[in-house]
Amino acid sequence: MTGLDDLPIRDDLRGLSPYGAPQLDVPVRLNTNENSHPLPEAVAEAIGKALSAELRDLNRYPDRDALALRADLAGYLGHGLTADGVWAANGSNEIQQQLLQVFGGPGRSALGFTPAYSMHPLLALGTGTRWVPARRGVDFALTADEAAAQVREHRPDVVFLCSPNNPTGTALDPAVIAAVLDVAPGMVVVDEAYAEFARPGTVSALALLPGQPRLVVTRTMSKAFGFAGGRLGYLAADPAVVTAVQLVRLPYHLSALTQAAARAALAHRDALLGTVAEIAGQRDRIVTELRRRGLRVADSDANFVLYEVGGDQSVAWRALLAHGVLVRDVGLPGWLRVTAGTRAETDAFLAAVDSTQREDSIAPQPRSTKGTP
Repeated sequence: MTGLDDLPIRDDLRGLSPYGAPQLDVPVRLNTNENSHPLPEAVAEAIGKALSAELRDLNRYPDRDALALRADLAGYLGHGLTADGVWAANGSNEIQQQLLQVFGGPGRSALGFTPAYSMHPLLALGTGTRWVPARRGVDFALTADEAAAQVREHRPDVVFLCSPNNPTGTALDPAVIAAVLDVAPGMVVVDEAYAEFARPGTVSALALLPGQPRLVVTRTMSKAFGFAGGRLGYLAADPAVVTAVQLVRLPYHLSALTQAAARAALAHRDALLGTVAEIAGQRDRIVTELRRRGLRVADSDANFVLYEVGGDQSVAWRALLAHGVLVRDVGLPGWLRVTAGTRAETDAFLAAVDSTQREDSIAPQPRSTKGTP
């Protein structure tokens, strides 16, 4: 049987593993930041009708510019945006890949502040863009001065900022984005995949777009909209950025079915986004309950929570799994990430934490009692 070592793949890809999270058959899956709530029946029916209307014309290519969908997305975002300042693709990962194809590539670099979304360096690798891992503070904080200093030092062609940040969950102060824009020689991409879950008063980078032609804000319908299976991501930026991205898009990259389903979902956004407050409530409940149990927890504006386990995170991960709860080991020593789901899923997760803590009391492991970051 032929293995990877027998194929003439690129040297910089040898020894790597594909991105992904384990999908195990357990009662409670809280590892991929999906929206745990199924689509309301009325929305599912509307999407079904929209798809059915496209079936007879599947012999024809879709609208390669997805103009109607982009107009709907602009209407949802507000901030004075129109279709010419919005672009859509198969998930925000494809959007960010296209941005790196245009503004990164061989001989260019991209910078991100780690820990952050682990796909960003992989997208850089895939596009031949040199990746520069910048630093966060010991409590995962990122100040305007620290961010600007590192961008000024490395002068990357693309800067990735995550707000809220994955895996820590915290949103950025707009002053950080403004400071980076002031010193960055190239593009600044703010990944707002979890923006809809942000706590009240959080300012979106969309508010900074006017007069900033090098700023791009990326979003997704996978999280708050519960549309992960639909694969629809998008960006908002100066219209010149949208024109530039079209230089590298694949022909007819967004299927007619995806466009129709996404438009139907957007038309029913009030129903779909109706779960956001409930999910945010479960997130805040997880934060409160874990801190009450003496664990260190990062503040979260997302639909997940990062918390310190007080020991080897892989051991803690397996212990929770033994109780039927799957969370995410993001490779951050001593920390695990749990998605905020339904009330029942939160109950199961907290019960599993309690069980593992009782088991730890029989066979003690060091546990952090530090204050929260």
